[in-house]
Amino acid sequence: MRSRLDSGLRDLNTEMISMGGLAEKAIRLADTALMEGDSKSAKEAMALQGEIRSKEKAIEQLCMKYLLLQAPMAQDLRTVSAALKMITDMSRICEIAGDMSEEILNMGGRIGIPGTQKMAEATRAMVSEAIDAFVKQDLSIARKVIRSDDVVDDLFNQTKQEIIRMIVQMPQDSAYAVDLVMIAKYYEKIGDHAVNIAKWVIYSITGSTEEGEE
Repeated sequence: MRSRLDSGLRDLNTEMISMGGLAEKAIRLADTALMEGDSKSAKEAMALQGEIRSKEKAIEQLCMKYLLLQAPMAQDLRTVSAALKMITDMSRICEIAGDMSEEILNMGGRIGIPGTQKMAEATRAMVSEAIDAFVKQDLSIARKVIRSDDVVDDLFNQTKQEIIRMIVQMPQDSAYAVDLVMIAKYYEKIGDHAVNIAKWVIYSITGSTEEGEE
């Protein structure tokens, strides 16, 4: 029985890694579209939403099958419950990347600024580490993701200041500046969803949604 349980959890980990990879890819494509004015990448990011929804449904079915056909212990139940919560956040991350890409397409080929690129890199790392924490059942990685939210918040504030300076120097670019603020806000939201994932990892390990201290 335990071997079947372990096999089911391995399958779940594989699917979670795959879905996390799709979420990371969506962020990366949106960033490429923004920093290079690449409309193809923006359209690819938008198209990924259908694929990640299919992956979400597949994981839901896997979790339900695991719960119904096996006899999981308490920690196994927490792991599966956390996974069901996490896939909602990963799906939302991909949706945000798609919305961002649509916004980028409306910018007419104008590219981003260093602040938005830094935010993209930071949030993509948070998503990757949150999934890694789940697969490894590693509290330290999950807590690192939660702490990283402060870094993203700081980058958001720095990016806003960068945009304000741009407006002062080039007031004719105010519409472009508004687009950049919206995109920075999208990245901040992605960071929030990565934190949610990390907190569910902590719940799966400890049974508490409180991140606690190391």
